[in-house]
Amino acid sequence: MSRVEISTESARTAEDDRASRRRRWRRIRRIGYGVGGALVGLPMIAFWLAYLLMDVRSPQEVLSSLDKTVTLRYTDGSPLLRILPGDGDRRFVPYAKVPKKLREAIVATEDPTFWENSGFDPTGIGRALFTGFGGGSGITQQYIKKSTGDEDATITRKLAELVLATKITQQQSKEKIFESYVNIISFGRNTFGPAAAMNAFFGRPLDDSMTWSEATFLAGMIQSPSVHDPAASGEAHATKRWTYVRDKLVARGYVRGVEASAMKYPGAEIRPPAQTRERLSYDQYHVKQQVLAELEREGFPLSRLQQGNLTVQTTLDQGAQAAALAAVKNRLKNEPKELRGGVVSVDPSNGAVRAYDGGDNGVHDYASTPRPLGSAFYPFTLAAGLRAGASPDERAAEPEKINFFGEDFTYPKLCPQKCTLRTAMASSANTPYIALAQRLGPDAVSAAARDAGIPESVDGSPTLREKDGYLIGSGIAVGRYPLRLLDVAGAYATFAAGGLRATPHLVDKVLNQNGEVVWQRDDHPAPAFSPDEGTSRRIADQVTSTLSAGRGPALRTGEFQYADSSDNQDAWAVGYTSRLTTAVWVGSDEDRKLVDANGEKLTGSTLPADIWRRLMNRRS
Repeated sequence: MSRVEISTESARTAEDDRASRRRRWRRIRRIGYGVGGALVGLPMIAFWLAYLLMDVRSPQEVLSSLDKTVTLRYTDGSPLLRILPGDGDRRFVPYAKVPKKLREAIVATEDPTFWENSGFDPTGIGRALFTGFGGGSGITQQYIKKSTGDEDATITRKLAELVLATKITQQQSKEKIFESYVNIISFGRNTFGPAAAMNAFFGRPLDDSMTWSEATFLAGMIQSPSVHDPAASGEAHATKRWTYVRDKLVARGYVRGVEASAMKYPGAEIRPPAQTRERLSYDQYHVKQQVLAELEREGFPLSRLQQGNLTVQTTLDQGAQAAALAAVKNRLKNEPKELRGGVVSVDPSNGAVRAYDGGDNGVHDYASTPRPLGSAFYPFTLAAGLRAGASPDERAAEPEKINFFGEDFTYPKLCPQKCTLRTAMASSANTPYIALAQRLGPDAVSAAARDAGIPESVDGSPTLREKDGYLIGSGIAVGRYPLRLLDVAGAYATFAAGGLRATPHLVDKVLNQNGEVVWQRDDHPAPAFSPDEGTSRRIADQVTSTLSAGRGPALRTGEFQYADSSDNQDAWAVGYTSRLTTAVWVGSDEDRKLVDANGEKLTGSTLPADIWRRLMNRRS
């Protein structure tokens, strides 16, 4: 073949290749256009179909559907208590009758762009698309969630919410949307709408006499009503939430200057919850509040429970609960009237709370009120030492005076002549454990307590820290930082479970009217003190052997001193077997010197230990 023929053939081949590539790219472009069109067109078609077919119920329909009873059951399915809808707690209020201050407080906190936006938050929608979780819902979206009863954090629900938010914004005025929203949301205490809330918390009708402080409080309740109620979480938490809303009002220009500085948390005006409607004792009320708060965190607020006529199966054991209530009541019956007590029992294998007694002395829940643990904190210091290579049987110094972070601690010598960490624990000697904390450093001690199960924060307030929320001071060495009875029981349960940590909880599952499970807790215990389960077990077992002295159940009693005196203000007994962990606290509503009926100084080895033994002997 000549060179010209070869050149011509090469040119034809090259042209064929180019033509083939052009045909292939045309096919790719057509496919791309088709896919692109489908990606754009199908969602648009789906959107408009949903737009035409879906609708939002009126607030009156939603309110009528809330007239259902929620049942709480013990772990064996037997009845625990019922949450009844009460008369007059779902009153509809027209937009014009909602005080302007309350409207502005709600908008400033829940949806600052409400008056301008198109009904939805693009950031929240994007987050749902990429993560599968909800978030960022404004007022219109919140109304849709409440009206449909669908609050699952799914992409499908978020997209349906987007459709309905668009539709309702086009069909109704912002004032009408706000009116619908504010009438079906819960403000806590089994109330729906601002009129019921104003009456429940302040005992007054809803009108323009409402103060900025009252409006701020009610607006703050919406996010998590069962948690933000001061009767459930205490004044400190409620004040923090109120301050958050107040700051939003100031930052967004609703309140200025003298008016802002005059605002004060209205604690003195907030009325205690009236429980006569539900015929609950205070100890039942505390259980109810804890269960509702836990369910709220899992996406099941009271309104959803009521709309679905759902049943909640708790982890509480009927016999253990009755025994806990009786043990506290009977043991404190003839003691000084200022003494209070609380009990929490936890199953170490899974964190299930088997008994929860917050006391029957009013709305104050002693099982969830942080109190200083005192010398009952030392097992966490020991765990930190064991993790760093210490031994329970190593020699331990017991100086009468020791300085830690610039603070002097003076205690009498109680340890036997051969003082070790084990004998120091048994004899309630203090300075060997303060010295151990000094040697390890406060961060290591704090980390061990957290790994055992003490949470980083409770209701937004850091634990195991100074009041600034950051520093760990000398208080870590003597158990000065307040901790909740519930968390202490859960953390000690980690020792009982051989170093496996489970989160303490009161809710097992939620069931619908047909008895089908719609939600169930699915936690799995994990090694606490080391990623290696064997190492974590070794540390936990050594703590257990130190607390039990090689015989019987592991028990630690302890006290926290009152001010600079030698008297005590808090007394604890915390201990466990492999099957049950129980924490008992005895103290008072305020920091004060406490004595028993015999005039003897209150200690953990007296009243708390008596209550603890009554409960644990029942289970053995």
